[in-house]
Amino acid sequence: MSRSTADSTPSVTLPTPKERRRLREALALSEEQVAEAMGVTKATVKAWEAGRSAPRGRKREAYARLLGACGPEGPPPSPGPAGRAEAVSGAALTPSAPSSPVSSRPPATPAGDGVSMPAERLKPGAPEPGTPETAETAEQPQAAEKSEAVGPAAPAEPAAPVEAPAGSGGLTPEEAFDALYAHAAPGLVHQTYLLTGRRALSREAVERAFQQAWQRWPEVAVDADPVGWVRATAYEYALSPWHRLRRAHKHPDAAPAEAGRRGQELLSALLELPPPYRRTVLLYDGLGLDLPDTAAETEASTPAAANRLLHARTVLGRKDPELAEPEELHRRLNALVAEEPAATALPAARAVRTGSEHRTRTWTRAVVGVTAVLIAMTGFTAVTAPTRYVPVNAPGETVNGVPVRGGPEKLRPEDVELRDRLRSEPNPGPERLLPVAG
Repeated sequence: MSRSTADSTPSVTLPTPKERRRLREALALSEEQVAEAMGVTKATVKAWEAGRSAPRGRKREAYARLLGACGPEGPPPSPGPAGRAEAVSGAALTPSAPSSPVSSRPPATPAGDGVSMPAERLKPGAPEPGTPETAETAEQPQAAEKSEAVGPAAPAEPAAPVEAPAGSGGLTPEEAFDALYAHAAPGLVHQTYLLTGRRALSREAVERAFQQAWQRWPEVAVDADPVGWVRATAYEYALSPWHRLRRAHKHPDAAPAEAGRRGQELLSALLELPPPYRRTVLLYDGLGLDLPDTAAETEASTPAAANRLLHARTVLGRKDPELAEPEELHRRLNALVAEEPAATALPAARAVRTGSEHRTRTWTRAVVGVTAVLIAMTGFTAVTAPTRYVPVNAPGETVNGVPVRGGPEKLRPEDVELRDRLRSEPNPGPERLLPVAG
């Protein structure tokens, strides 16, 4: 992680992953159409829009032109080293507002984790008119019927950025990472606990997410929403179904007493929802993300995210009639998210960076070692293997259990003598009787 961010920044600047999805939907293009135009698979387009990867070389320029991110004169010029250093420090300390708000919401106030939180909430925003029908087939048919619950589109004001300390433009990558970790880690641990109900798993997920962020720091540093990048990674790790096989994370922890009776009931009701629905409600009603941003982070289409949100609200309304109203659900869920997180023994930022580098070195050495062993075994086999086939003569073995030999009995000596005499002398047969004249 000692290389500078300026050396790894591509020449063509792409929009943020959430903005890529919004631009594609605004152009009424499906993921299959983009994949066909770019000559890649649909899974690759999903990874581009989720922020897990990015196109390179000519595909990067073609992808930028396809989304309309570049003007007619070509891609925008890349910033200089000074501008990139400011982007690294600013991205780590300044939360970004949603790129494409859909629902009409009042000005947002910064939350504890750097995500803008609205003061009052209305009903969820509707999908954009140009959104292609590429959602999950099981959830899309209900989107048109439930569109009345979605409000009109209206721009939202960006959240107020967090003031950076003096001289932040010259932050090193280590200092920028430490500032991001100190700013977002406690809130992300609390949010992940609300998502999973397991404190140890929440700390582990956030630590693992920051380790991955440090491994890919040149990409995360220039991202418009680095907190969102880490949040998505932590949520993916925390909701992995493999944790069900671990005895320590098999059952959720008891709800904290300071949350109150209503908070405990809401947390229990949330944990009964399927993970995709639970995550959608937490992002939209808890963190204040807009519907397209929520859909992009959950890797679903905007109509599918709207259906998940409406279904989750219906289920929560059955558990508690007060939660049937979106305003009440947002108020109580926002109170859970905004409350002061419990004191957790989070490792220091330096320990996270060191652990990430140690983990990378360990995996690299393991891969190199396994590859070397495979090469050595292949070479040894090639040297010692015979060049021709040599048949193997198996030694004789005693066979037991053979049945008694059948046939006539063994001949006695006199029988053998008679047999030999009969074989040696001709057998003329009985003498013929001839008439004799008397």
